[in-house]
Amino acid sequence: MVRSALGRSSRLDRGPRKLARAIPALSVALASLLPLAPVVADVGWFPETGFLLLLAWRLLRSDVIPAWWAAPLGLWNDLVLGLPIGLSVATWTAAMILIDLLDRRTMWRDYWIEWLIAALLLTLADLARRQVDAAMGAPYDLVTIVPPLLIAILTFPIAAFVASALDRWRLNP
Repeated sequence: MVRSALGRSSRLDRGPRKLARAIPALSVALASLLPLAPVVADVGWFPETGFLLLLAWRLLRSDVIPAWWAAPLGLWNDLVLGLPIGLSVATWTAAMILIDLLDRRTMWRDYWIEWLIAALLLTLADLARRQVDAAMGAPYDLVTIVPPLLIAILTFPIAAFVASALDRWRLNP
C-alpha cells in the first residue's frame, strides 16, 4: 500500500468500491423479485428473471460472479418465489459449473453462442423444475413450459443488456 507523507493512502492504490463488488449479486437478487409483480394470469408465463440475469452476468464477465454464488442466490430465489428448497440451488449451481467447463474448453465465444448456451441452460432448468414438480405430485404437460421458456430465451438479450449497463455503471469511477 502506497502512503503519502501524511499517512493517507494515495488514490492509485484504492480498490473498487465495496458496493461495486456487490452489484452483480444484488442485481440478481432484485431480479428474483420481479416474478412477484402483481400480474394476473391463468398460467405462469413470466420467466425466472433472477436466473436470466445470473446467466447474463456469468456469460458477460466470468470474474464478477464466482460459481459458489449460485448456491446462496439460488436459495434466495427458492425462498422468495416459493419453489422447493434446493431446486434453484441445484440448477443454478449446475449451470455455473457447466459454464465454467465451457470456458475452459472454448477459446472464444460469439454473442450467438452465448445466446445458445443460455437457451440450453434455461431449457434444462425448466425441465428439471418440471421433473421436481411431477415428483412432488403436481405433474403438468410439457407444452405448458414452452411459452415461458420461449419468453425467457427471447428476453435473454435484454438481460445481457441490463448486465452490461450495470457493469459499465459499476466500473465507472
